[in-house]
Amino acid sequence: MTEMEVDLDMDDNDEKPYVRTLEDVQSIIKHAKLDAKNLTQVTQALYYPSAEMDNDNLKLLELDTHMHQQIRLGQTLYFKGGQNEKVVLCTEEKTYDVKGAEISNSLLLVPDLKFAAATSTSPLKSPRTGTSSLETSLNDDEDEVSVDRVLEQRKVLKIFHEYFECREIRPRYRKIYELLQLTRYSGPENEEYIDRKLLFTYNQLLDTVQCSRKQFEEGVLHFRAVEYEGRMRVLEYEYEMRILNCMLGLLRENSWHLDEVEYEETIAAMEGISPAEIVKGLFHIYTEPTVNKKGKFTYKEDLVARIIAQNILQPELKFRKDEFMNTWQEAMPEGMNCKEKYLHGLGIVDKEGNTTCIRSLVEELLPSNIHDRMRILFKTKSRWTKEEMEPYIECFSTPTLSVSTLLAKHARSLTDNGVRYFVSKH
Repeated sequence: MTEMEVDLDMDDNDEKPYVRTLEDVQSIIKHAKLDAKNLTQVTQALYYPSAEMDNDNLKLLELDTHMHQQIRLGQTLYFKGGQNEKVVLCTEEKTYDVKGAEISNSLLLVPDLKFAAATSTSPLKSPRTGTSSLETSLNDDEDEVSVDRVLEQRKVLKIFHEYFECREIRPRYRKIYELLQLTRYSGPENEEYIDRKLLFTYNQLLDTVQCSRKQFEEGVLHFRAVEYEGRMRVLEYEYEMRILNCMLGLLRENSWHLDEVEYEETIAAMEGISPAEIVKGLFHIYTEPTVNKKGKFTYKEDLVARIIAQNILQPELKFRKDEFMNTWQEAMPEGMNCKEKYLHGLGIVDKEGNTTCIRSLVEELLPSNIHDRMRILFKTKSRWTKEEMEPYIECFSTPTLSVSTLLAKHARSLTDNGVRYFVSKH
């Protein structure tokens, strides 16, 4: 045993707690039949908090390696959650679900408590010989070792019976879409119809959406939100398509190669067609700097292809796959190609008899509850492969809960001609 910790008793005749003395410590050592030479010289007496002490503001939180590193680097961790939302904890990069859990053994919070290495001051000595206690027998009371024992008092600040465990989850930035769709921008001539109370600044939206700053920036790009007059906005679809078509038209007008798009010339050419802030925001979303060509930009083929496909895929309409792909390709800027993977979370491929069809199914418009979403997915299409269903349920997955696990829980699997499909459980 490396150190001695003694609990505090209450005096029956006094409301004040009884304070341990060195005599108490020696008595306990003797009655417990402990060998003093196996104990270090510092004894710590623990004093439990009184019933009047209120420490409800102290909570025990589990940290993983990432969160611990963030704190050591001086970063701030944020709790986020509205009145009807479950609380999440966010670092600058990740989001965690926070859940209360019971502790099987109570944990004591004791400030300044010393551990073994800090409780030893010097070797124990015999009063008669001055030799080390390791060489002296303590079996006989006459040879009892004299120890210069130090008694230190320690107050237990709080006793924990539960803690908050944190589980990394996917960012809940769908709320960006839900909040911004109420104030869609469709041109300066329609701004008088927008309720200004429903507008959000960048920081207000960041504080409201349950995700980290890095994930929030990804969400802003995902939902194609731009900042206009100090407020975050998403564009009315038809308006966005019209402005983007004008921007893409400059490729042909200026004979630009796909990787040699000029930023300043694009903004200047769009003057009078759309506010500069809107054009700059769309340019930032749809382009990326060209590698090895300083000051030049390239339009992102996947984003351009998706908005064009969305323009073709009207709700409630079905298209023969070959006809849709041809129409889609013809609408693409020269040099860009449409690919079926660009329909990820936007449309589905389905067979009706011998005909393969494509129809609209936008992930953002589906319910945020997995049970309701699965019901609608199987109502839309009776059989799915994992690859087809993945873009519609991956938002419910976590680093420890894969899409395969979700499908095993919420669907039935069957194999047809060597292909594994998932169907409704009910």
